[in-house]
Amino acid sequence: MGRQAWSLYALRCAGGTLYAGVTTDLARRVAEHNAGRGARYTAGRRPVMLVAAWRFPDRGAAQRAEARFRRLSRAQKLALIAQRLPFEGAVFCCDE
Repeated sequence: MGRQAWSLYALRCAGGTLYAGVTTDLARRVAEHNAGRGARYTAGRRPVMLVAAWRFPDRGAAQRAEARFRRLSRAQKLALIAQRLPFEGAVFCCDE
């Protein structure tokens, strides 16, 4: 069995705030956030919408990228999302 790919994802929450996390299953995780079973932050800011994701080879790489993404300014995050730019060596993979 091969290693499972992990994704760093960005959500736009109600009110326009951004939230970042990592997962192996984007659809499931977004559904969890929208059902109030995701992070405490998103539970009170529903609905959320997936706006970006980048795929990584393993959990560690995704978590390191998440930490770096969270340190970016809001303007930098929005530019990455709008321009569909690669991040930390990973290619932009979706914007549903």
